[in-house]
Amino acid sequence: MSVDPREMANAIRALSMDAVQQANSGHPGMPMGMADVATVLFSKHLSFDPRRPDWPNRDRFVLSAGHGSMLLYSLLYLTGYADMTIDELKNFRQLGARTAGHPEYGHATGIETTTGPLGQGLANAVGMALAERILAARFGDEVVDHYTYAIAGDGCLMEGISQEALSLAGHLKLGKLIVLWDDNGISIDGAVNLACSDDQMARFAASGWHVLDCNGHDHKAIADAISAAKNEPRPSLIACKTTIGYGAPNKQGTAATHGAPLGDEEIEAAREHLGWPHEPFTVPDDILDAWRLVGARGASKSAAWDVRLAEMDQERHENFKRAMSGRLPEGWTKGLDAHISHLLQEKSNVATRKASQMALEAIQPALPELIGGSADLTGSNLTRTGSMTPVQANDYAGSYVYYGIREHGMAAAMNGMALHGGVIPYGGTFLVFTDYCRPSIRLSALMGKRVIYVMTHDSIGLGEDGPTHQPVEHLASLRAMPNVLVFRPCDAIETAECWRLALEHETGPSIMALSRQGTPLLRKEARPQSQKGAYVIDQANDTAKVVLIATGTEVALAVEAKKQLQTDGVPTSVVSMPCAELFDQQDADYRNSILPPDAVKVAVEAASTYGWERYVGDTGAVVGMTGFGASAPAPQLYDFFGITAAQVVKAAKDCLDKK
Repeated sequence: MSVDPREMANAIRALSMDAVQQANSGHPGMPMGMADVATVLFSKHLSFDPRRPDWPNRDRFVLSAGHGSMLLYSLLYLTGYADMTIDELKNFRQLGARTAGHPEYGHATGIETTTGPLGQGLANAVGMALAERILAARFGDEVVDHYTYAIAGDGCLMEGISQEALSLAGHLKLGKLIVLWDDNGISIDGAVNLACSDDQMARFAASGWHVLDCNGHDHKAIADAISAAKNEPRPSLIACKTTIGYGAPNKQGTAATHGAPLGDEEIEAAREHLGWPHEPFTVPDDILDAWRLVGARGASKSAAWDVRLAEMDQERHENFKRAMSGRLPEGWTKGLDAHISHLLQEKSNVATRKASQMALEAIQPALPELIGGSADLTGSNLTRTGSMTPVQANDYAGSYVYYGIREHGMAAAMNGMALHGGVIPYGGTFLVFTDYCRPSIRLSALMGKRVIYVMTHDSIGLGEDGPTHQPVEHLASLRAMPNVLVFRPCDAIETAECWRLALEHETGPSIMALSRQGTPLLRKEARPQSQKGAYVIDQANDTAKVVLIATGTEVALAVEAKKQLQTDGVPTSVVSMPCAELFDQQDADYRNSILPPDAVKVAVEAASTYGWERYVGDTGAVVGMTGFGASAPAPQLYDFFGITAAQVVKAAKDCLDKK
């Protein structure tokens, strides 16, 4: 005897309200309202295999409305994901549980991305759908042919990132992206129309989306809408008209169900209203079996896919497996090594943004999985190499994405691409505009994904564009973020080394802070030196009494100051610190060998001085910015703000006098 799909949906509702009640914290309304939509999606459309959660050709499911996390956790338990047990549901929002307040990537299989900051999941889904099309163009529909589904709420659509994401998806005609909008008309403050009167369907349609609506509690209507969306060449928005907290007779349709437990009395009333007489966290065997059958169906699909993969020619087969694993190919650094040797011969004076492009020219042929891009600053960021062709609507074989002026959407889409796998995304804008990217950078770090942010025009050295475009506090704030590597190389060789380190860093994002202005080649040998984060780039002529610490373009300035100090009889070494985070990871012996405790230490960086006290200590000094910049040619700005060799010399001597 078949189980009524409405009973399967009620299992989601019951588990969700029980878990939120037990935790005395959470959001029951969204899972209860979208239970029917989720049931239809998972039982009739989604291709997935709980016993093989990393199957590359699975459909991706993103819960952008991450506050409704119990919807996802319930589905993972019901469909048979091994690590999502009933005990995990009972421990919802408790320390150490897989069932965090919002879905967190890596906590449990089946969680495709970390969501909670509204709109991020929607933009991640755009990146996943884009990665799917790029890989299909490279490896064929036989092995890459799947959909990306996202459940988004009113809050996701109100966030500004949604416009950037939907505009990009519409422009690129990502037809295998389907967004299911929980159109319940309720937010935390009350009715959505208190704050928003947008015609969301018209907004999506204006950006090239296919839009349709359905009754979010009518299973046939939901199934038909998804079927229609799957047959569209455009991305689709399905407005699912739902009742938040569906089944709670006294609170459904109100903000009272959004972000608080229903309460024991309302839960009892809901059980009666839904015809669900079972104890908390109890799912009858026939309903659980029906859900487990839904999960088991994916095994035959994944097995058939294995056959198709095995039929590919050996080289493409191995390249696909390697790309999806994230493993870099053997010998991929040969071109980079040759490039560094060439730099030593040429001794070019170039901006580090140009040095970055030169490094990419050497790297990209060996790493076809690199997908570059820029937020309308390609000619400034220098993120495109000569061999890269653009990714375009209906032609996804390229390796460069023109993201347009959508910094936030770009960063979140890159997260989605990294999460999907098979590609390594990097994208560029100005360093000051990391402010626009910051929520997505934070999620890159939280999820531990390899995303590379190429951020040029890294200081007052950009000159005439003035303080609106001159980053001051940005390096310090990015260094304060956990699990982010911030690279600020001093010359072309360090830039190449930092690219290597960023690509080899698989467990978090990297920032490449690069200059607009030229800087001389300071390195004298090809031996890698940046991997420990800081090293002596210019040795003292005796035991160093002063150590000058610098990053980026200011290393050359420190070398100039060192010459003057040694002329004046003060043995001085210069330390280049391209990555403070890597230096901090070294043992005390190495750190003390680079920054001897007895030496006076002076740091110089054309940015906020905040944070440098960790390295210079009480007896040292920092030469840097204490306020915003100004509009003028770069050399004048360095003089005006006192970031000069003379000022570094003076600071060092003042410290020696006080010692």
